[in-house]
Amino acid sequence: MYELTVTESFVAQHYLTVPNPPTDEAALHSHVFTAEATFRGPELGEYGYLLDIDLALDALSDAAERYRDETLNDHLEGNPSAERLARALFDALATVDAPAATELTVTVREDDVASVSFTGDLR
Repeated sequence: MYELTVTESFVAQHYLTVPNPPTDEAALHSHVFTAEATFRGPELGEYGYLLDIDLALDALSDAAERYRDETLNDHLEGNPSAERLARALFDALATVDAPAATELTVTVREDDVASVSFTGDLR
């Protein structure tokens, strides 16, 4: 299985909306998020690579730009968790022109202390 991984860091804010969140998580606060997109596929494409690295970088940058310096609560339904952010980034990247890639994992790191991932098929 071939893999190609690209990363993009950005700052965004949120506040948790779950019942009885910790006090510091209930107020608006910022995190440095690092999104990592890993495309996988069993075969290489026509030009000998899984997908064009620049295409993957641009797609991840464009997806992250929606959340950069924004409040996640304004863009994600429900509690604006890192898990929901990972899924939203996955959905944005799933449309990338990568015919040789069959699977995508998006991992979101929050302040280098925790990470969450969402994996799905691209076909």
